[in-house]
Amino acid sequence: MAASSTYSIVEYFGGEDGYKCGYCKNENGNFSHGMWSHALTVQDYQDLIDRGWRRSGKYIYKPIMNQTCCPQYTIRCDSINFQPSKPQKKILKKMGKYLCKGELPKPPSDGELMDSLCEDAGSCDAPVPCGSEVSVSVEGPVETVKSAGPGEKTGREESGQSTQQSREQTAPPKPGLGADPSRPPCRKAKEVRKERKLQKELQKQSGREAGSASLPQTEAARPSPPSKTIEELIAESLPADAVYKLEVRLVRSSPPSSQFKATFHESYQVYKRYQMTVHKDPPDKPSESQFRRFLCDSPLEAENPSDGPDCGYGSFHQQYCLNGKIIAVGVIDILPACVSSVYLYYDPDYSGMSLGVYSALRELAFTRQLHKKAPRLRYYYMGFYIHSCPKMRYKGQYRPSDLLCPETYVWVPIERCLPKLDLTRYSRFNEAPEAGRLNWRRGWF
Repeated sequence: MAASSTYSIVEYFGGEDGYKCGYCKNENGNFSHGMWSHALTVQDYQDLIDRGWRRSGKYIYKPIMNQTCCPQYTIRCDSINFQPSKPQKKILKKMGKYLCKGELPKPPSDGELMDSLCEDAGSCDAPVPCGSEVSVSVEGPVETVKSAGPGEKTGREESGQSTQQSREQTAPPKPGLGADPSRPPCRKAKEVRKERKLQKELQKQSGREAGSASLPQTEAARPSPPSKTIEELIAESLPADAVYKLEVRLVRSSPPSSQFKATFHESYQVYKRYQMTVHKDPPDKPSESQFRRFLCDSPLEAENPSDGPDCGYGSFHQQYCLNGKIIAVGVIDILPACVSSVYLYYDPDYSGMSLGVYSALRELAFTRQLHKKAPRLRYYYMGFYIHSCPKMRYKGQYRPSDLLCPETYVWVPIERCLPKLDLTRYSRFNEAPEAGRLNWRRGWF
């Protein structure tokens, strides 16, 4: 238990019966321990999630890893050493482009991940952490080219140049003896693209070598510029001369702050639309009481130690506001060693903005910001990584990340875990024979 004047009070429910899995839809394949938490200190909850537990409202559960159909491994990202990937940088560019031009991109056909956590602009003097405000000038309308409809003709068709081609394409194939042995065999388009890409890279490399030979030695050996930090990339995606303003507000949800109460109804309406549109819930399911139980009620005791972050520890909502309108809300817990992502919901009208990935990048930057005041707080917990469910592997794209060994409770780099998970759904990651004994004595199963 935490060394504090307050106590944690939990009620254990057991985990003998299986129930329906939300990932593989197995009717009774999901097994987990469960507890109802009446009160919980932030340090006790930190210890719990470091042993594979996770909360949903005031209910805390832990999958029984060697029995459940879809093992769920706790995953964390080291925010201090985090470097965004190329697809993640594209997500930040997309946000900056929208703020500048006001054009909403089309939503992805397979839905968004990093409500699913698991894609450059000008420079700014200082990074823009949580709570940044942005304004952007909107450019004129963009011209669009209308494609020819079913009953219309293109210029080439009117000139009759493509008529013969269309006849040849629609003509039935003539019977024959199969592939012509005198011609090279057919190849997959993917292989052809890879070969062309490789050839281009070789041409570029040979061009660089030829150019560097004529340069002075000091200029040829000049190192490449350092990679930009996540703060710099976020700042670049938020132009200073904006008409559109993107603000990220941090409001305490438990106990509810005055700002949380003032925005509760607006936030709930975003959640209701999200559940009905993205998760196909019937209108009566995402009720206000269900919203409170799921995302507002928290067992965590609010704490404000002198050596902690200015906002304190506990449960919060991060509200993403566009020109004062809430378009997304990230539910997070701020704990002594991490920021733990609980849930994300957003306005379906902005589904093309990849807000799941964007909010994860902002939460990573926020974790780095808190680390400056509270050095122990450096990790970003993304919940569970589920390798057996391909749609839930996106969380492994935030590097460097670790998975929690389900037997020894030791953090292991994800690169060492993935080969084992490719072979079997359940695996012990830490092979040290003595590693589990000391950790089992700590309790919490």
